[in-house]
Amino acid sequence: MIFRGPGQGPGKGAPKGPRNPLVVPALQRKAGPHEKSQGAKRQEAQRILRSRTDEEL
Repeated sequence: MIFRGPGQGPGKGAPKGPRNPLVVPALQRKAGPHEKSQGAKRQEAQRILRSRTDEEL
């Protein structure tokens, strides 16, 4: 068995160097897709077409 004191587990050691202060804000403002993908557009068109044909029946 290995007994470790507080702050000595995996990932709990002393930092190896200074952290880049610009990384955290950059990761927080990641943007998503700006428009739908081609597959999403195609699926939406199929759904609209099916709903219109169902209304006519």
